[in-house]
Amino acid sequence: MNDKPSVDLAALLCSRLCHDMLSPVGALSNGLELLADENDPEMRKQCMDLLEQSAKTSTDKLKFFRLAFGAAGGFGEMVEVTEAQAVIESLVVNAKRVEANWAIGSAKLPKDAVKVLLNLAHMALDALVRGGTLDIGAEMTGGNTEIVVRASGIKIAFDETIGKALEGSLPADELSSRTAPAFMIAQLAEKAGGGLQYQLGQDALVLGAVLPQPDGLIG
Repeated sequence: MNDKPSVDLAALLCSRLCHDMLSPVGALSNGLELLADENDPEMRKQCMDLLEQSAKTSTDKLKFFRLAFGAAGGFGEMVEVTEAQAVIESLVVNAKRVEANWAIGSAKLPKDAVKVLLNLAHMALDALVRGGTLDIGAEMTGGNTEIVVRASGIKIAFDETIGKALEGSLPADELSSRTAPAFMIAQLAEKAGGGLQYQLGQDALVLGAVLPQPDGLIG
């Protein structure tokens, strides 16, 4: 895999974060402007509802990015699966018309595995442009953490340059904010001695990862 200077990758990840945060933060700004100029009680209530929803969406996205992109300070080497489930479920609620199913055999997963799982789940969720089903599975077995995420629906929209980034075949100088998360977790998997893969069909997208567990966690 071609190397990408960490500062450039960080800039692309920041661009992705800003892109995803623009809509809910913009809605907060618009809601405040409307509230300042509105005297009708019913309209003010609607403004407050808009502000509440936009604030929740912003918080949910930031919680996701904290675990999926960041160092996840405050967590140990193992992360409670419920933490990952909570951030994904909040994104599923915002996406609408998507049902999430979970099959995870451990109460905790290694921090890097959680980062990979969250990013794969986000990619799969983005692919369900007309709704569908998001199946997320993971287990720790034989010294590895195995992850499978499947998106199925009537229309799957998946940019295969993201798939190339997952497989490590996308040149670093062709990266964008859209493909940077895939590139990041591919580097993470490669460093751990594992790998990522994907399979795209007409009505389903399957994303997978095998990550060796850190030496201190095996046993």
